[in-house]
Amino acid sequence: MPFTFASYFLITKISNMKKHIFPFLAMMTLLLASCHTAKEAHHHAHWSYAGETDPAHWAELEKDAQCDGKHQSPINIIEKDVKPSNANNLVFHYSPQTKIKDAVNNGHSIQFNFDEGNFIYYNGKEYKLKQLHFHEGSEHTVNGIRYPIEMHLVHVSDDGQIAVVGVFGSEGTDSQLFEFFDKFLPIAVDEHKSIHQALDLKSFLPTNSAYYSYTGSLTTPPCSENVNWIVYKMPIVLSVDEVEQIRKELPIRNYRPTQPLNGRTVYEN
Repeated sequence: MPFTFASYFLITKISNMKKHIFPFLAMMTLLLASCHTAKEAHHHAHWSYAGETDPAHWAELEKDAQCDGKHQSPINIIEKDVKPSNANNLVFHYSPQTKIKDAVNNGHSIQFNFDEGNFIYYNGKEYKLKQLHFHEGSEHTVNGIRYPIEMHLVHVSDDGQIAVVGVFGSEGTDSQLFEFFDKFLPIAVDEHKSIHQALDLKSFLPTNSAYYSYTGSLTTPPCSENVNWIVYKMPIVLSVDEVEQIRKELPIRNYRPTQPLNGRTVYEN
C-alpha cells in the first residue's frame, strides 16, 4: 500500500494512543494488585492472645464485632458484691452416653464437638450442647484469683442465644475426665480427629451445684453480647501433670483479660 498522508495520520494517532493507553494500563494493573494485596492482608489478619493481634486490638481487627462493648466477658467476680438468687434455673439433660463427635485444634484452644441430643434448660429455655474447650489459666477470676484451667461447655438455643457453663480446674489428684481427653492429645493446629466415643459428662461436673450467673459476651471474637454465663463456684480437680499436658496443647495464656462489669449484677444461685 503506498504511503499517503492518511497513512501518516493513522500511524501518528496510534502512536499517541499507545503513549496514553500503556501508562493507563500499567496504573490499573498496579491498582488492582494493590487492592488484591490489601484484601489478602485483611483476609489473613487474625486475632490472637499476644503481640499486635492480642485482646487489646480485637475491636480493631474484627470490625463487625462487639469486642469494645459494655457487657463483655470474662469478669472478676467479687464475692462481697454478688447478689443472692432464690431461683434454681439450671437443669441438665446430659445422657450418661454423651457422644463426642470429634476434636479440633483451632489455634486458640482444643475443642471437642458433641453429637446432638444433650441440652440444658436455663431460665425456661432449651440450650443444646455444642462443644467444650479449655483456657489456661482461667478466664474468670474470683476475688482476683485465677485458677490454672477453665473449661467452657457451650450451648446454643434455637434462636441463637448462648449459654456457657464455666468450670474451674484446680490442681490435686488425677481426673478421669481429663484422662479421657488426654487419649486424643496431642492435636496439631488445624487438625481434626474423629472420636465418636461416649462419656458420662455430667458425672464430672462439680458435686456442689452452686454457681454464679450474669449476662455477658463470648470471650473470643466476635465477642457477641448474647451470652448467659453460668460459672460453677466449686472447681473440679485434676493433677499437675494433666494441667501441664493441656498447657502444652494450648497457646500460652489463652485467656482474655477480665472486663469491666459496667453496672451488671452477678448472682449466686
